[in-house]
Amino acid sequence: MALIGDVTDQDFEERVLKANHPVLVDFWAEWCVPCHMVSPVVEEIGREKGDALQVAKLNVDENPEVTRRYGVMSIPTLMLFKDGKEMARVVGARGKDALLREIDPHLPPSS
Repeated sequence: MALIGDVTDQDFEERVLKANHPVLVDFWAEWCVPCHMVSPVVEEIGREKGDALQVAKLNVDENPEVTRRYGVMSIPTLMLFKDGKEMARVVGARGKDALLREIDPHLPPSS
């Protein structure tokens, strides 16, 4: 699976911004009910996209620096990073199709 797990303020640059593949970051918190609803969808997308996409989770309560830097004001927020740049942002719990519409244009074509 393409889930790289939890990222933090300390390793965000190395694991997300310098990654060789696009990385979808799920900004979430333990107390956020919609975050728990969208998490399985994000993980499913990560499994389906395989090598074309990596998926990471960032707990906003434990990592305020990255959360502030990218202006994440509500959660869940999903951000797609490619080549160190934010390529797409989805705020709020969305279905799989809505998420794919936002991120697919930034991924390499499926083989």
